[in-house]
Amino acid sequence: MPSFEYEMQKYAEGYTAVCGCDEAGRGPLCGPVVAAAVILPVGEVIEGLDDSKKLSDKKREKLFDIICERAVAYAIAEASPEEIDEINILNASMLAMRRAVEALSVKADFALIDGNCSRGFEIPTETVVKGDAKSYSIAAASILAKVTRDR
Repeated sequence: MPSFEYEMQKYAEGYTAVCGCDEAGRGPLCGPVVAAAVILPVGEVIEGLDDSKKLSDKKREKLFDIICERAVAYAIAEASPEEIDEINILNASMLAMRRAVEALSVKADFALIDGNCSRGFEIPTETVVKGDAKSYSIAAASILAKVTRDR
């Protein structure tokens, strides 16, 4: 189950707005790659929040609305199929994630990125392998990206 461990570590280091970021759509052979960034209130526990891949469609849809209501800030962005073809899926995923982080209505000063790759961000980042199962804010971003992609 995800926790606030990663976020709290960054807040303890002096960061004031830590976002989680994840993407959906790297596996399909068509369509955009969608990314989301989420800043949750410190300690905000949303019942049932978990890695989007572990949740039913119905549960993800319900959590989508709760996350949007309770988040300090959230943003959803994408990279188009044309951009994927031009720069490859990994670079397009990074582009979509950067767009989501930059679109937050409250500027994040640190980003937790799901996976093992992070590049091109204007703020400091930390990658978290299987972060959607470890970090609340990455799990929240995972749900927003997956539901948006599925819709």
